[in-house]
Amino acid sequence: MANHKSSKKRIRQTVTKRAHNRLYHKTARNAVKALRNTTEKAAAVAALPKVCSMLDKLAKHGIIHKNKAANLKSSLALHVNALA
Repeated sequence: MANHKSSKKRIRQTVTKRAHNRLYHKTARNAVKALRNTTEKAAAVAALPKVCSMLDKLAKHGIIHKNKAANLKSSLALHVNALA
């Protein structure tokens, strides 16, 4: 267990940040999954910018890697463009 005041604070901050990161990462994963399961072109086109924005924010804050965000955005764009 931590003995120093600063290390106790660091533990508190880490727990809070981890909970925040897990929430936003899970929300983005659910949004990606929902977009992949969408079969209507209009709904998918409307949802794509929101999902891309979520992925960009996760990458900007270091929750996911920027290349992973780019790969996800690319595959989602291909999916949306392939819908009839």
